[in-house]
Amino acid sequence: MKQPDRLKKRSQFLRVARKGHKVVSPGLIGQVLPEPGDVTVRAGFTVTKKVGNSVVRNRTRRRLREAFRLVVKEEGCPSSGDLVLIGRAATRKRPFPLLKHDVRRVLQALGREEAE
Repeated sequence: MKQPDRLKKRSQFLRVARKGHKVVSPGLIGQVLPEPGDVTVRAGFTVTKKVGNSVVRNRTRRRLREAFRLVVKEEGCPSSGDLVLIGRAATRKRPFPLLKHDVRRVLQALGREEAE
């Protein structure tokens, strides 16, 4: 299966934040915006400066990307749309299986939002 596309521009992140739905979990915050006509999931990853310095933020972002990649590889994407995963301070120390579970919850929320 092909990896999902990425959100890279600030305007794309802001569009998801403005029009999307928020899912909060202990390891991350997810923002989802279903796109019924689209056939893929586009994902973006961000970590604020509140989490730490650049080394800490980059490590946190890498953990989010890898958890997302593994969940999509194992289970596929349930639906289509845009998704932003926001790292929290707890993301760095959260056990990886629990972080993957948080990502699954966000992907399931994307599927539920699309069904409504």
